Amino acid sequence: MNFDDVINQRRSIRSYKKTEAIEKREIEQMIDASLMAPSWKNSETARYYVALSQEYIKMVMQCLPEFNQRNSLNAGAFVITTFKKNVSGFDNEGNPVNEVGQGWGCYDLGLANENFVLKAAQMGYGTLIMGIRDSKKLRELFNIPENEEVVAVIAVGKAEVLPTAPKRKELSEVAKFFE
Repeated sequence: MNFDDVINQRRSIRSYKKTEAIEKREIEQMIDASLMAPSWKNSETARYYVALSQEYIKMVMQCLPEFNQRNSLNAGAFVITTFKKNVSGFDNEGNPVNEVGQGWGCYDLGLANENFVLKAAQMGYGTLIMGIRDSKKLRELFNIPENEEVVAVIAVGKAEVLPTAPKRKELSEVAKFFE
C-alpha cells in the first residue's frame, strides 16, 4: 500500500472484530515507526505502555468512560501513550524556552502517535486514539512515573466496519499563501 493510500484509508475505528490477539512483534513494529517521528532536539520523549493480555486489556477498559469502552470493545491491544515532562520545549535547567511549555511534549507525542496509527493502518489494523481516560488509574496499573504525562490510550484491532471518510475542510479554509 502506498503512503497516500495509507493516509486516505486510515480511520478512527469504533467497532472491532473479535479476533486473535495481536502479536507483540506487530506492536513493536508500530512503536518502531513512531520512533521515526521528529521531536524537539531529537529528545524522543514518547513512551508506550502496551496491554496485550486479556487481563490487562480488561484493566485498561475499566479506565475508560462507558462510551470509549463500547467504541473499543474487542480491540486486541491497548497502548497507553505518555511523554517525559520538562524536556521538549525546555532548556537544560528545566525552564520553558517559549510560551508553549509542556505543549511541545504533547506535540512531539502527537507526531509519534500519528506514525504509530499510520503504521497500524498499513499493517491492516484499525486504531482509535482516546484522550478521555482515568490517567491516575492507568498510572497505578502500569507503574507510570510522575515525570511522564499520560496523554492517550490507543485501541488497536481489526475493524468490524470501516467508516467512510468524514467531509474535510477545503484547502482554502485552512491555508493562507503569501507570494
